[in-house]
Amino acid sequence: MAQYDKADTQRRMEGAVDSLKSDLAGLRTGRANTSLLDPVQVEVYGAMMPLNQVATVNAPEPRMLAVQVWDKSNVSAVEKGITKANLGLNPMTDGQTIRLPMPDLTEERRKELAKLAGQYAEKAKIAIRNVRRDAMESLKTDEKKKEISEDDRKRMEDEVQKLTDKYVAQTDEAAEKKEKEILTQ
Repeated sequence: MAQYDKADTQRRMEGAVDSLKSDLAGLRTGRANTSLLDPVQVEVYGAMMPLNQVATVNAPEPRMLAVQVWDKSNVSAVEKGITKANLGLNPMTDGQTIRLPMPDLTEERRKELAKLAGQYAEKAKIAIRNVRRDAMESLKTDEKKKEISEDDRKRMEDEVQKLTDKYVAQTDEAAEKKEKEILTQ
């Protein structure tokens, strides 16, 4: 049976791009974005839980996040979790609502965040190239086993390269968009 699977190769490359997009969403720009709090873990009921399982997060204003805690007894734990996440946010408690004003970004911090976005993009490109390498090796193995002809291998290698180019372009586009967003806010 042939080792090369186009659908699997495509799925893995899409996974690298999706992972990049979620990493970029977590980068703080000047605007309030609810995905900024996605990595926050809160210790409640004797276990660590994601913030979105104990509270609702929304952005009522462009420069403010509001966290509506469902259980009043968890308010201080949520506040601690946000502080521990080291996002540079200063929680202000108001009953069961925790307000998080977004501080202005300094020019230096903007450049650091833009550089970090570039690093995330490079990791995604490396992952995509690794998938390409695996696919190319599978094609060569299939040819050695006489499961596909040399012409088929070359045609499929071209397909793999086109997929690689497509996903690398998506990676560049996502990173460029995020860098622009960071530097212009």
